[in-house]
Amino acid sequence: MRQDGGMQRDEGVIKYQCHWQSEPPLALETLAPLIQERDRLFAAGLIGVYPDGIGYGNVSLRLPGQGFVISGTQTGHLPTTGPEHYSQVTTWDIAQNYLHCTGPLKASSESLTHAALYDHRFRTGLSRIGAIAHIHHRGLWQQYQGILPTTCASVAYGTPAMAAEMIRLFHDTDLAVGRILVMAGHEDGLIAFGETVADAAQKLLDLATQGSAGTLFFSESLTSCESLDQRCMI
Repeated sequence: MRQDGGMQRDEGVIKYQCHWQSEPPLALETLAPLIQERDRLFAAGLIGVYPDGIGYGNVSLRLPGQGFVISGTQTGHLPTTGPEHYSQVTTWDIAQNYLHCTGPLKASSESLTHAALYDHRFRTGLSRIGAIAHIHHRGLWQQYQGILPTTCASVAYGTPAMAAEMIRLFHDTDLAVGRILVMAGHEDGLIAFGETVADAAQKLLDLATQGSAGTLFFSESLTSCESLDQRCMI
């Protein structure tokens, strides 16, 4: 889905302090909905790997009590996944840029952003976000900057600043209602969330289907990154 304009990507590198404890995977019964939707997003081209070998896209599911399970780092190239490709995030401290995870793999480099969303209560009265999907799609990323809730172009992925951007968007936009956002500073990146992982994935699949029908991709309508940054409060 990506048209490579020759930009150097800042992608796939864990930027937070990761304390990883190697453990066996969670049960398939727990992970089955996450695996199904992650692999469906891969089949649609929304999770995958760039020609230079850098993977993109991840999904997560809130667990009862504390924590969530998320696809492991550098798993974007896999057409199908199993329990061995997921990590459980048990604790985190966004201000300290710290995260603890357990499982066969380290958690995704985007885990701190997922954590920030799970921490935040809906303004609409829903008690929590149940699942999150992060995908890459060049056309949707271009078309919807400044139309959908959009993070500042100067804010990089996987950082406390990006986590703070999630909260800003809840306060300044209708993100709690639309449940989908564009990451202006994370090339090609979009995030959706919902009560279930199927809800989150379907929002992105629906958006991509509209694009393939020719209703998107008009780069002339882009809001410039500069003007987006002028509206950001960092």
